Amino acid sequence: MAIGTDEDARFDYVVVGAGTAGCLLADRLSATGASVCVLEAGGRDWSPLIHLPVGYVWNVHSRRLTWDYAVEPGPVVNRRFRLPQGKVLGGSSSINGLSHVRGQRQDYDDWAAAGNPGWSYLEILPYFMRSERKIGVGDDRFRGRSGSLHITDQDWSHPICDAFVNGLSELGIPLTEDYNGMVHTGGGYLQRAIHNGRRCSSARAFLKPAMQRPNVEVRTRAHVSRILFEGTRAVGVRCVRGGLRGQEQTIRANREVILAAGAVSTPKLLQISGVGDRSLIESLGVPLVADLPGVGQNLQDHYRVRLVSRLRYVVSINEVVLSPRLISEFVKWMRGRPNVLSLSASMAYTYWRSRPEVERPDLEFVFAPASFRGGVVGLLDGWPGMTLGIWQGRPESRGSVQARTASPFDAPRIQPNYLTDERDQRVLIDGIRLGRKMMSTSTLAPFVAQEEVPGDKYQTDEELLDFARETGATVYHVVGTCRMGPAYRRDSVVDHQLCVHGLQGLRVVDASIMPSLPSVNTNASTLMIAEKASDMILGLPPLHPADNLPGEDESLLGNARFPSPDGLIEGGSSRWGRHSPAASTCVRRPWGTIRQQA
Repeated sequence: MAIGTDEDARFDYVVVGAGTAGCLLADRLSATGASVCVLEAGGRDWSPLIHLPVGYVWNVHSRRLTWDYAVEPGPVVNRRFRLPQGKVLGGSSSINGLSHVRGQRQDYDDWAAAGNPGWSYLEILPYFMRSERKIGVGDDRFRGRSGSLHITDQDWSHPICDAFVNGLSELGIPLTEDYNGMVHTGGGYLQRAIHNGRRCSSARAFLKPAMQRPNVEVRTRAHVSRILFEGTRAVGVRCVRGGLRGQEQTIRANREVILAAGAVSTPKLLQISGVGDRSLIESLGVPLVADLPGVGQNLQDHYRVRLVSRLRYVVSINEVVLSPRLISEFVKWMRGRPNVLSLSASMAYTYWRSRPEVERPDLEFVFAPASFRGGVVGLLDGWPGMTLGIWQGRPESRGSVQARTASPFDAPRIQPNYLTDERDQRVLIDGIRLGRKMMSTSTLAPFVAQEEVPGDKYQTDEELLDFARETGATVYHVVGTCRMGPAYRRDSVVDHQLCVHGLQGLRVVDASIMPSLPSVNTNASTLMIAEKASDMILGLPPLHPADNLPGEDESLLGNARFPSPDGLIEGGSSRWGRHSPAASTCVRRPWGTIRQQA
């Protein structure tokens, strides 16, 4: 519990940010009896659209639920566009597309190899498992069954998704039963953080139970303005409640201040508090506390493009949402039956290689039987459509976050430098070409009336790169701006215990600590970071590493083969079966009659 007046309130731990990581930390730390204060700049997660999965199409645009950040025009992607980050209880886990993906084993082995002991895949796997409650298919050697975060498989099917998934075998791409298990490479249906038709955010899974304890206090509309230091020790924070002209308060930390504000807000807060590159700190007019040039550097993000096709013979989500049929879907949702309101942003996926010589997948594809006008999420096209999103899993381009002023209310300068590395350009071009093959398989092609985006005029490498520059956007996977690494690296900010180099009583626990971007969506890995950090903060021994687990290798991928440049190579069958369209055959689905033509 807080001690003293509101002006000099004291807690054992002060957590800045009630996002994906902060909510879990509040639960784990308070369970020991320690007093915890969680400060969230946004409000409560009371909006029904947060908890209704399909609400993400509106939530991501909400100025009330997000930080109104935008990226700066870069050398290659010379456009300014929004970079929304969650600003509400649950953070981005309350507004994201709900996919739950851990990534590749090598993603985390690379973290350990970069000088971060304890962060290899086998060492962090128990922390992935501890937070989750996987319902349905899954190998218990890899999946958690007793955590608070419910992870479910797709319970709703669409014939176009079936056609997309079944067609992957024509490209030599195997189907995987559980990509969060032993075998990640391949394609299939996405898992999602949805339970009983409702979003399972970090706030719902972890913070709400923690708030029942008397030693937890959550303060919303509390905008942290700076970290308080006594010498090199963090002793608390100042925050403003009620907006720009609100009341300023001091909250003291007996043990630690923990920054969990995300990969944009965390480095900005450090900088305006005097922690960062000396020249930047001096330009802000802020007293220097620690010269750490890596603060705000090493920004990484997934940059995606979309392939969009107009459909025939089938009804897409577009027509359902934009018609009275939506009423029946709402009734299904109320009755707990599969429905479009309980879908994640994407339904199917593929993790594959851009070229045969690439050792492991470097491309992610996500598929949905819907399309958005002008690529703007939430603005559905008035005709039946499907979308294939494409991005490079491990981009080489690096950017930065820099505070513009010392004011906590001014947005920072965000420069991702998308596609500045030519390797990123090459992989994305290859991804577009492979994506077109995925949209042209024998099972999917009969339903394609025409390619709307990018369209026939984009064919050469130069034209496809122009398309990517002109239309691509963020996947909201910003990481790396407070890089974890040894002190001798000038670009590292925290050590492997997530303590800020050269300072005491200050830890960073969010996506900003990632040395490199995982090849997939980042919410699951952020939860893992918080789980592992909670044991570090409490001084507990790490969980025992997973022992003797087989790794992914070619023998586990069945008879998968990379498609040749000259055409498509047939692969083997899968648990979903092979599907070949036959003339004059019809398949009856809840979505209507689909006429398949040879």
